[in-house]
Amino acid sequence: MAAVRLFFFLLLLSLLPPSHPLSDNQALLNLKKSFSDPQTLPSWVPDQNPCSSRWVGVICVNNVINSLHLTDLSLSGTIDIEALSQIPSLRSISFNNNNFSGPIPAFNKLGVLKALYLTNNKFSGPIPSDFFSQLASLKKIWLSNNKFSGPVPQSLTTLRFLSELHLENNEFSGPVPELKQDIKSLDFSNNKLQGPIPSSMSRFDAKSFSGNIELCGQPLDKPCESAASEGPGWGLKVVIIIFIAAVLAGVFVMARSKRQRDDDFSVMSRDNAEEVVQVHVPSTNHSRGNSDGSKKESTTSKKGAGRSIGDLVMVNDERGTFGLPDLMKAAAEVLGNGGLGSAYKAAMASGLSVVVKRMREMNKVSRDIFDAEMRRFGRLRNPNILTPLAYHYRKEEKLFVTEYMPKGSLLYVLHGDRGSSHSDLNWPIRLKIVKGIARGLGFLYKEFSSEDLPHGNLKSSNVLLTDNYEALLSDFAFHPLMNHSYAVQTMFAYKTPDYVTYQRVTQKTDVYCLGIIVLEVITGKFPSQYHSNGKGGTDVVHWVLTAISDRREAELIDPELKSSHSNSLNQMLQLLQIGAACTESNPDQRLNMKEAIRRIEEVQV
Repeated sequence: MAAVRLFFFLLLLSLLPPSHPLSDNQALLNLKKSFSDPQTLPSWVPDQNPCSSRWVGVICVNNVINSLHLTDLSLSGTIDIEALSQIPSLRSISFNNNNFSGPIPAFNKLGVLKALYLTNNKFSGPIPSDFFSQLASLKKIWLSNNKFSGPVPQSLTTLRFLSELHLENNEFSGPVPELKQDIKSLDFSNNKLQGPIPSSMSRFDAKSFSGNIELCGQPLDKPCESAASEGPGWGLKVVIIIFIAAVLAGVFVMARSKRQRDDDFSVMSRDNAEEVVQVHVPSTNHSRGNSDGSKKESTTSKKGAGRSIGDLVMVNDERGTFGLPDLMKAAAEVLGNGGLGSAYKAAMASGLSVVVKRMREMNKVSRDIFDAEMRRFGRLRNPNILTPLAYHYRKEEKLFVTEYMPKGSLLYVLHGDRGSSHSDLNWPIRLKIVKGIARGLGFLYKEFSSEDLPHGNLKSSNVLLTDNYEALLSDFAFHPLMNHSYAVQTMFAYKTPDYVTYQRVTQKTDVYCLGIIVLEVITGKFPSQYHSNGKGGTDVVHWVLTAISDRREAELIDPELKSSHSNSLNQMLQLLQIGAACTESNPDQRLNMKEAIRRIEEVQV
């Protein structure tokens, strides 16, 4: 009898439909169907392996899907969580800079997630208090720039591995929950939070809580007990002056925005004009000329450093010397705003023009260490490095002064002007620029060999060009000086697969960034990798690797190069292959910097 029952049980099982989980391919196709635009993600097609076919936004490790990085794609509609749950290897999800709206999707069903990025969408409404209770592995949560409201979910306090939490620019209200984890990057700014900040969280920067008018306690300079009102002291006067200056500067920028050629960068990318602003500055009557080598590092005021307004510290007087009063008297011409601050061009009476960058997130090290690093920068001498001229130190902000390059950045010359300057970008000039970048990197990798990121922010907007198209690297070696949370937000190194997938950056991160520039130069395309505002660009890495796998490499070359230098096509393809080898998503399979430089030097005109 038992044998009969077993027979009928097995027969019943054979008649039931199979319950196999969906393949990764089908799960992603179901996710795609949940988006509003049917034309979205054209590379996601049936009967292909998402890893080997390099589907846009799909990041794999050992041919297994590890992350979805669907950013800057103007996606909208819903997000099929059931489809995502069919990909058990998924550890990181990014839908940054899209158009999703409504309540937060049920990501809490994906219990193995380690990172969740939803910044710059239109999500709204409260998040359930226990939402994160089932996400015990979460390390990174970025929900900034949405319209979330209600209390901050209490379940965040239970995430023992939480290291990054960004909730800024929402409408969260109520108290700040006490987070006792070892959080490296936190931002609650610009919400509607109320009451005292837990004392255990006073270690964070005041900016992490700014813009919440009903918060009090440290680190804010607002005690929770009502204090006797005092007359406006000097500090208040400074705040008022800065506020008025900021308003006037904003009006000035708006009035001149159409006249500034570099202003277009802010349209193409939030980062591409990285703090390169112009400022006209009359100076003292110091002669220009070259240094005779007898001058020492000079400051007009070394006393009271860090307390008074002080003056500039000259670290390189080969272009003459000048002081802070010379800059303060200057008629300011704004170049633009970038991740590290704002920048201005100052035209000295002597004929020297400088760029003054205002940096406010450089408080990672003490004054003494910062001074030593600036002097070290000033001693650098290399034909492909932009050596700084001077700096000014205050705790709240630093000024970084370099020589102004009228031709502008590689980004501008490649993409910002389709006129005469772009027509000069023939094959010999482009190869010269790439070799100059490689040589500059070779120098930095000797000078800063012990650093994880000898450059750290390498992109075409940080490659300046002399009048004869010699490449000059700028904004290098800032990583050890920057606050970590701000470095993550602003430095291009943290937008690469190295950080998105592996949560780390190494010297091979710079190699990836070099590869992006190489592909940008050879294809003439603006890389979507630079974007953080969802306004287009080409995913040059995916485009190039797909064409190479299909043996269509010649289609990638900028038509202006092919038409005028057809006899150099093989050399162009050689450089293209180097760029592709530098942008392998897995750092272990990527060229190291020394090998990348060697291969670039081998390419001939």
